[in-house]
Amino acid sequence: MRRGASRKSICFFLRLTTPQKKQKTKQKGNQVMSKVNTLSLFELGQIVATPGALLALEKAGQSPCEFLARHHSGDWGDLEEEDRQENARSLEHGFRLLSAYKTVAGEKLWVITEADRSVTTLLLPSEY
Repeated sequence: MRRGASRKSICFFLRLTTPQKKQKTKQKGNQVMSKVNTLSLFELGQIVATPGALLALEKAGQSPCEFLARHHSGDWGDLEEEDRQENARSLEHGFRLLSAYKTVAGEKLWVITEADRSVTTLLLPSEY
């Protein structure tokens, strides 16, 4: 890290923007082969995470990709119906998108994609 650089967020370079559909399961001998591809609904832009979110993910032993993939496919997690409807409007009209999840350790994690789809942020609600 450069001297004097801020440690407010970390940038991830992930590519989760290719629209794909779920594919059927194939049987090959005694093995079942399944291809699971998520359907992406929007661009994520640059992906960043706050220190608190990174610590929560580390404590839970989970990858940010797990939550990003859910968010990217329209699985908004633990949102109230009103917020789910707002996300539907946001997809249609280009507004900000919010998802809320819990890690396996029970800590709440938000994923927010900005209206212009330039940035997606993983953060704790207390860091908002």
